[in-house]
Amino acid sequence: MADEDDHEQEDDLAAAWSLLVYPLAMRLESNRLLQRLKPLFQENFEKLGELGAAVSIWQNGKPLIDLYGGFCDAGREKPWTADTLVLVWSATKGIGSACVLHALQRQKVELNRRVAEFWPEFGQADKDKITLGELLSHQAGLCALDQRVGVLDYDGVIRALEAQTPLWAPGTAHGYHARTFGFLLDELMRRITGKTLSEYWKENFAEPLELDFWIGLPENENSRVATIYAAKSGRPPQPAKFYRDLVTPGTLARRTFTSPYGLNVISKMNDPHIRAQPNVSFGGIGSASALAKFYSVLANGGELNGQIFSSPETIRRMTTTLSDGVDCVFQIQTAFSAGFMKDSRDAARRMFGPSATSFGHPGAGGSHAFVDPENKIAFAYVMNQMEQSVLPNQKSLRLIDAVYGLL
Repeated sequence: MADEDDHEQEDDLAAAWSLLVYPLAMRLESNRLLQRLKPLFQENFEKLGELGAAVSIWQNGKPLIDLYGGFCDAGREKPWTADTLVLVWSATKGIGSACVLHALQRQKVELNRRVAEFWPEFGQADKDKITLGELLSHQAGLCALDQRVGVLDYDGVIRALEAQTPLWAPGTAHGYHARTFGFLLDELMRRITGKTLSEYWKENFAEPLELDFWIGLPENENSRVATIYAAKSGRPPQPAKFYRDLVTPGTLARRTFTSPYGLNVISKMNDPHIRAQPNVSFGGIGSASALAKFYSVLANGGELNGQIFSSPETIRRMTTTLSDGVDCVFQIQTAFSAGFMKDSRDAARRMFGPSATSFGHPGAGGSHAFVDPENKIAFAYVMNQMEQSVLPNQKSLRLIDAVYGLL
């Protein structure tokens, strides 16, 4: 009976594939890419346990390929379509960082300016000399809070950040600010522009580019959102010590990923009320094609279809590494530019392709998005069945390898 059930599921998936996978581009390069990527993408479902997913790749400001397949729900009743949206977790941080850099560009603000110049209360507790560049590159030492405050209490989190003493001397080390980073970006945006980051994103990027990506999902969009599922039990990936620390009370990794507290149960992220919260750290909801289209602007020198969004200097800030070394939280080699993750010079496995100028941001469980300005490539992968990893896994990485294997 078990074998018959397995065959029935395979047949269901094959039927979904025949309807749900399609190429967007019309160039010869796209055809070769489709021939290489489609079997790998399908293997993600057939061999690697994917439930529903999509991948989108752009080059030179044009879509090359857009694949999607599988289902929005574990019961396999709702097929994943071109209009499906899904939570991308920390891939939202890249969106938020781009918005802050855009605001700094407009105000002609340098990264060596102190955060406290724009946000005076931030200067408490030995933080008065922290620069914008240090804050954006995860060097501020504010990855965890001493005060117990809920993740849905925006004002409470901001007050806690203002009172927080850095956990290391700012500028001397870096460590991934998993939950606090979005709040730091959002408050900085409010101080500089008078608008929330969600509002700024909508006005300056989402609406002009017609991007199907939300930081704070409108109620009427909920019917299109795929259900997100927690990782199944199994052997955690490397680095082993980080994942052990992640479940060990008192460790920096545990504190970082649980403060501000709340929403640690994955299923809560499927609540429409929670989806509506403009959480910049991990609350963005959208499609792979929207993410890739946005990053294609940055891959194309900050311009798309005659509209200029980011200046050459802003792109330089995104590509220039500001911190590189052993991450205090991840306990492996990581690197950051102004708001974006990059491959460390000593990385054991590249996440953003072979180009030294690439940058982007992954999301927990497997979502991934990045831009390669050198080759003018933008890549995005989203899914709803999480894996036990907060960094990109083989489902997206082998697709990336395949893309560059054809260059």
